[in-house]
Amino acid sequence: MTNDRRRILAVDDEEDILEILSFNLSGEGYKVDTCISAEEALRKDLSGYDLFLLDVMMGPISGFRLAEKIRKELALTTPVIFLTARDSENDRITGFNLGADDYLAKPFSIRELSARVKAILRRSSPEQVTMETVAGDFTVDTANKLIYSEGVPLELTRKEYEILALFICNAGKIFSRNDILSKVWGDEVIVTDRTVDVTIARIRKKMGEKGNMIKNKSGYGYYFGD
Repeated sequence: MTNDRRRILAVDDEEDILEILSFNLSGEGYKVDTCISAEEALRKDLSGYDLFLLDVMMGPISGFRLAEKIRKELALTTPVIFLTARDSENDRITGFNLGADDYLAKPFSIRELSARVKAILRRSSPEQVTMETVAGDFTVDTANKLIYSEGVPLELTRKEYEILALFICNAGKIFSRNDILSKVWGDEVIVTDRTVDVTIARIRKKMGEKGNMIKNKSGYGYYFGD
């Protein structure tokens, strides 16, 4: 899919930043819409976008709260990149716990942002051929980015899907935290081992009684198996 068919929504309470984002990303062929607040963004049909760029420090609805609404109330798995001056480890973990795909601190380089946008949209592009992997009661549908448990789709964020798909498609193989960070997050964002543990804990919870199929071999890492 070419850039001019990918729609990006940028939400920030600083108009100059919106102008910079719109000018540069539009110049690369993306269709860019902007909103000055989360409230304005929520009045749009958000299901039509391929990526959200969200500032965190907005009021009265923050970027974190907007992402939570996108994930939980609207049930959208659209990729999210947070753009914010808040760059502590706790802030990053909060963002990833809300299903963010990346977290870029202000002031940021437009070239770096562009590279991250391209990488995330490339990963989220639909597959041309549906491929399925079955392990026990679980089915991974790589075309639609869904994982089914006994035929029922699990409600997973994008990172949760990528980790669980990695485990199921390589059942029995042990992945260290560094392996998971490299395969799922790549070099695009700095995250910690704790982020992996927190994300896997959420996946286990969503799997219900079958969450214990994700096992942790002390000193080695995680693997999927009975």
